[in-house]
Amino acid sequence: MSREPSSTYSPAQAWAALAPLLAGQPRVRLSRDAGKTYPQKHERALTEALPTFPAAVRIFGKDGTCAAIFLDFDSSVAGVDWVEADVRAVQTWLHNCGARWIEDYSPNGGRHVYIPLEKRVTFSEARDLVEALGTRHRSLDKTPHQNLLHGCMRTPGSPHKHGGHQELAMSLTMAYDIARRPNGAGVWATMNADLEAEIGAVRALRLEQSFTPATSEAPSGLHLTGRMSRAMQQMALTGLYDANRYASDSEARQAVVTGAAAAGLELTDVERRMLQGTWPGLASFYARYASRHRIPALKRDWIKAVEYLRKNPGSKAGKNTARISPTSQPNTQPLGLQGNTVSSNPDAEHRFIRTWRNALKLKEHGYAESRTGLARRMVLRALGEAAHLTGSRFIEFGDRSIAVATGLDHTTVGTHLRALRAENDPLVMLVEQGRGTKGDLYMLTVPEGVKTAAEDLSWRKGKIHALRPVFRELGLPAAFVYEALEHSPGLTTAELVQLTRLSRTAVSESLEVLAAWDMVTRDKTRAWSVVATTSLKELAEHFGVMEAVAAQLHKYRIERILWKEWLSKNVNTVAELFSPGEDYPWEAFEGPPDEWALADMAFTRAG
Repeated sequence: MSREPSSTYSPAQAWAALAPLLAGQPRVRLSRDAGKTYPQKHERALTEALPTFPAAVRIFGKDGTCAAIFLDFDSSVAGVDWVEADVRAVQTWLHNCGARWIEDYSPNGGRHVYIPLEKRVTFSEARDLVEALGTRHRSLDKTPHQNLLHGCMRTPGSPHKHGGHQELAMSLTMAYDIARRPNGAGVWATMNADLEAEIGAVRALRLEQSFTPATSEAPSGLHLTGRMSRAMQQMALTGLYDANRYASDSEARQAVVTGAAAAGLELTDVERRMLQGTWPGLASFYARYASRHRIPALKRDWIKAVEYLRKNPGSKAGKNTARISPTSQPNTQPLGLQGNTVSSNPDAEHRFIRTWRNALKLKEHGYAESRTGLARRMVLRALGEAAHLTGSRFIEFGDRSIAVATGLDHTTVGTHLRALRAENDPLVMLVEQGRGTKGDLYMLTVPEGVKTAAEDLSWRKGKIHALRPVFRELGLPAAFVYEALEHSPGLTTAELVQLTRLSRTAVSESLEVLAAWDMVTRDKTRAWSVVATTSLKELAEHFGVMEAVAAQLHKYRIERILWKEWLSKNVNTVAELFSPGEDYPWEAFEGPPDEWALADMAFTRAG
């Protein structure tokens, strides 16, 4: 096909006409780092307006199916000439299969080929076909179709990282006609039949490979959603499974449903996760059915799962003990202060902590709007939350506990704590250096410079939060903006800039991110407020944030075990060794209530 002169259409026209028809769902991801990455936090609703940044539409829908096959021929693999040869070969193959397709060019010599489909196909079916084509064509990048959660690609008209736009290799009229009249089921069957040998080969290759989830380092015994195993959660999220264990999508989906039932979830919980796109992998397993038959099929599988668990009572998860930990609460005050009237009066301690929060608010303006400044503000919030949870201004938690609560690395936390306690008129001071398995003992302090003002201010209602899981994905600025709107709804952008001590750019970008995920909304007066019906927990689950948390917890648990082993061999003072049960309580963690923060994983013991 010859390339149509771009003067006959604009990039905005190409985008508006084709992006909504090719996308698997009406969502698009923007690249704010010149096309290097397309992070989930920069995902937006797909509209006909051309984005100003490089933009990639989501390939798969919430139901785990796609409306088109996206073929990305990458010039960085073997050069432009190889790309041209591969594209010509694919053109011939598509013509022989009776298919119609759309093409565009990238400014750097890459090429995209889109094959619109009349009937949406499942993640597994699309992945098989693209991987099979990849065995024939070296420059074909298979990864967009290998990731159900993050597969995305730029469509015609999208800005390119090297400047310019994705430019059609055909007339916009022809491309639009192909998108509006996609390939029928017969063409799809023909393409699969021609690739039968290659599809068999890629499936056989999976059988030879050992399957490892994206977070293989996460312990199989750590349960973040009920008592579902890590493998079951991964299958529900990604649609990927061990081909040696499950011979088909049908077997894999039954395993996930049984795991959910054993975890104590209800059928309605599973339905909601499928329909809302939280478990697109599980949804893709049911995509072989017509839409009206998918939920009835799920109900049949649920009945099978319940019957299986009834016959095999040992598989039941039993009572949900999501907030029960076998460990004791760490001592939060030094030996000499136990029984002191300050800490023996919980009401007095909470009043002090709320006054300290006023002091934190007054002192925050001194932290620069940099990654370091924002991180120190979050570390202080983590200390404040820990103090509320234990009812004491004295906090004895290790760097790793605070790292989980803030989403930072524990070495970074140590650096920030040293800097915070070394400040003039600090908000926190070191009372006792940690020994053995004991963490450093810190005390919250109200600096003299702001003491009078802090005592005169009204106490702030509500909780102080460290980093809630969803903001590991959305970022620290978004966390501070959301916090401000929680406490003071109905703020304008200018008021948020003043309240959060962030730049107008940072606040505007954060509001854009939060609004894209329906976490905040703006009224007719241009004032922003939190959307109370949006669940932070469900968004965190959707983002897969808990996978990263699980990996961090597991890493620290192993390090803790190694440290105890070293202590047992090298330390002779019995007082420096705690009982084996006084380790991190995370191995029993099963998932926080909606309002919980990461601090709850690190700091609390519920009873």
